[in-house]
Amino acid sequence: MNEKGIAAAALSIRSLSMDAIQKAKSGHPGIAMGASELAALLYGEIMKHNPANSKWADRDRFVLSAGHGSMLLYSILHLSGYKVSLDDIKNFRQIGSKCAGHPEYGLTDGVECTTGPLGQGVSMAVGMAIAETMLAARYNTEKHTIVDHYTYSLVGEGCLQEGVASEACSLAGHLKLGKLIVFYDENRISIDGCTDIAFTDDIQKRYEAYGWQVLKGSMYDVNQIVKLTEEAKACTDKPTLIMLKSIIGKGAPKQGTPDVHGAPLGDEGIIAAKKNLGLPEDKQFYVVPEAYEYFESKKAGFAKAEADWNTKFEEWSKENPELRKEWDAAFAGKATGKAEEPVYKIGDKDATRNVNGKMLNVMVQRYKSLVGGSADLTGSNKTKLTDADGTYSAENRKGRYIEYGIREFAMSAVCCGITLHGGLRAFGATFLVFVDYMRGSLRLAALQKINPIYILTHDSIYVGEDGPTHQPIETFAGLRAIPNVQFLRPGDPEETVVAWEMAMESTDHPVCMAFTRQNLAVYEKADKDWRNTARKGAYVVLEGAETPDITVLATGSEVNMALDAAKLVSGKKIRVVSVTDLTLFGKQDKAFQEKIIGGAKRVVTAEAGISMGWDRFATSHEDIFCIDRFGESGPAEKVAEYLGFTAEKLAELLKK
Repeated sequence: MNEKGIAAAALSIRSLSMDAIQKAKSGHPGIAMGASELAALLYGEIMKHNPANSKWADRDRFVLSAGHGSMLLYSILHLSGYKVSLDDIKNFRQIGSKCAGHPEYGLTDGVECTTGPLGQGVSMAVGMAIAETMLAARYNTEKHTIVDHYTYSLVGEGCLQEGVASEACSLAGHLKLGKLIVFYDENRISIDGCTDIAFTDDIQKRYEAYGWQVLKGSMYDVNQIVKLTEEAKACTDKPTLIMLKSIIGKGAPKQGTPDVHGAPLGDEGIIAAKKNLGLPEDKQFYVVPEAYEYFESKKAGFAKAEADWNTKFEEWSKENPELRKEWDAAFAGKATGKAEEPVYKIGDKDATRNVNGKMLNVMVQRYKSLVGGSADLTGSNKTKLTDADGTYSAENRKGRYIEYGIREFAMSAVCCGITLHGGLRAFGATFLVFVDYMRGSLRLAALQKINPIYILTHDSIYVGEDGPTHQPIETFAGLRAIPNVQFLRPGDPEETVVAWEMAMESTDHPVCMAFTRQNLAVYEKADKDWRNTARKGAYVVLEGAETPDITVLATGSEVNMALDAAKLVSGKKIRVVSVTDLTLFGKQDKAFQEKIIGGAKRVVTAEAGISMGWDRFATSHEDIFCIDRFGESGPAEKVAEYLGFTAEKLAELLKK
């Protein structure tokens, strides 16, 4: 190991980080200056990667879970040869820069996922580690090992305090993810002071209780860190937490205090820090020449590692042509199998959650890359897989069904990690009302423009006896409020089939699908090309007339309600429209919207949720047939009657 090169790289990381943050007048120098040696070691000595190709399939993954320390990552990416220039670093936190305030997936070469909301990075790393084991079990042969890499993550005090990290790390221990190695920057400082003010957990005991191996060392003993990493790799049946004692803001005048956590050092602080560290005080964005030389000397080795893998991969491909076809399809998100979709006729009745279960199994057979599970609601969500190599576990890495336990937030983050890894597409399932538990991760999925699928059953007051705690009211509007999240609420079994097709067609956004517990009848569709029209967000179910008096825009179970209500109204021409995706319908041009609405003088909307979002289409607020209050406990039909949410009440509104 070239200790001088590592030292030069670590010093350069501190130099670039403090100057970039000072120039931006914003940022977090603490962890960037405190964990520089680890970053230099990871990218110089420990990780298998090639900066010339950040998408090499068998690279080790690194997730900076403490994403506020982004300058640590940008600095080492620059030094090691990724497409992050010195000019990019000089424009840290500026509009258009590759070096955003927090690492953003898709924006910066070498960034594996978007981090910053604490705890979610390490949780996505758990998903990446799961993906590695799944792909290894699927594609490795006795002769060729083509999937064999590690997932590393750096966490801070904040990550370990967030509940999602506890959920995900508990799951990782249960699943015995031996190739997951997490470094803990143990500086014991947070924004408000020493972490003792609120955080006195025995981290070692806690993680050992999760089923992890826990090792301890110093952030500044590079030889020790290498040995600890080797010890972590030798433990194949447990993930490893390596606790490294560190000094936040190392080298700064106020090192070891909260003052260096989340604010620039200031002009005087920069001068003092550079003097303490032996850096030129009159130079900004200074890189120690030996740092560039060190990584230049590593360049050939990085390239050889990938070249050797490419040779092995081609040999494997020749000997396993069918596996290679499956590999290519999986990484491209293409179907490889065949399965017939369920067929329904007018009048058939079924709960859309049941149809969802059938369609999930159709898609699992078509797409061997589709994996996922439920948060302890397999039977209720109808997510049992009938032909998918069993349940994923430490003993069965080929299994495609994941038992997440009651961990909705971790489930969503793991789905993101699996999807980000490549080669797999993830789904997760729970009750619709519990989507708020995983909202933070759903937002990150949308921000990263990735496409996990969320199956959300028990979608309304018709849950019944479980009462208001389990009856989603504001949830539809809440999901529609997140940019780049697609929310589908099919109105009958046939629409559920199309919803699943739409979900699988998505490439750059997460899809949430809401399904009913109660039976819904298959209705006749006036639009004979409805399967295509529905993909624009809405289509005509009941024509009523070329120019109707009233058009009812309804979603989900309320389409059937609107059809029933229309039968109770005489003397008016009523059109019923199924709005499969309100957000998507709202994005269509006026001509399409007018064609669907049909020039009706009055537009009424019907949905078993709050009124928010419907004002743009309803003729008046009084024409929004909704539920702007929490539900009640009781049999579903009785709850609907009590709340005045019935076809009869909708008919009364239409008659006005």
